[in-house]
Amino acid sequence: MHARVGDEIVVRGTTSGVVTRDGEVVGVHHPDGGPPYDVRWADSGRVTLYFPGPDAYVRHLGHDPVAAPAGSGAAEPYTDAAQVAPAGGAAGAGGDRVRAR
Repeated sequence: MHARVGDEIVVRGTTSGVVTRDGEVVGVHHPDGGPPYDVRWADSGRVTLYFPGPDAYVRHLGHDPVAAPAGSGAAEPYTDAAQVAPAGGAAGAGGDRVRAR
């Protein structure tokens, strides 16, 4: 799994009663875009360090052709266009899921 600042992390509920949660990637810790990520969760506005599990995927939102310098953490503008990349079965906690879509 790889993400850039401005992408969206979506965590699917995998069992009955568990709801979907989503948030914006606001920071990456590795130059290749690998986990973990700083994510601002849509339901609470809190920013947490997130290690994605197999129930998570990244929506790669359209980015400006001019990228921010690597490691700058600068947010990049994005559009509504999205591509979905499934999680590669990475181990990790899915976090608490509190918001239905």
